[in-house]
Amino acid sequence: MPSKPIKAPATFPNPSPGRDYRIHMEMPEFTCLCPVTGQPDFATLVLDYVPDRRCVELKSLKLYVWSYRDRGAFHEAVTNRILDDLARATRPRYMRLEARFNVRGGIFTTVIAEHRKRGWRPKRPPPALDGIRAGNPHAADA
Repeated sequence: MPSKPIKAPATFPNPSPGRDYRIHMEMPEFTCLCPVTGQPDFATLVLDYVPDRRCVELKSLKLYVWSYRDRGAFHEAVTNRILDDLARATRPRYMRLEARFNVRGGIFTTVIAEHRKRGWRPKRPPPALDGIRAGNPHAADA
């Protein structure tokens, strides 16, 4: 039986909750529908987070992201909604979602939203993202 989209991602216990470490994921096949025209919008989602007690499970994340394929949403709204849902499920120390939408009408749109646990400060600066953005030709140089 084929997989079906889901409304919320599953999580699992953080194997190293005593350490700040960054999890980086890129999802180059995100799609949703333009709420004005109904045409598909395509984006690469880049998720970086410092987990606290829970981590997001990858297959469920894929199925959750897939659930947006037939939904109409403005870029800003869908980016913030996904971040809210992921932060609610995992309750991370820090989470950043960058949605890099493909060109539409001659305009590239990138929406960046962040969540930070109240009172959390990194013990040291998080590792640089240099070299990770090679797949995005219109990303700003770090």
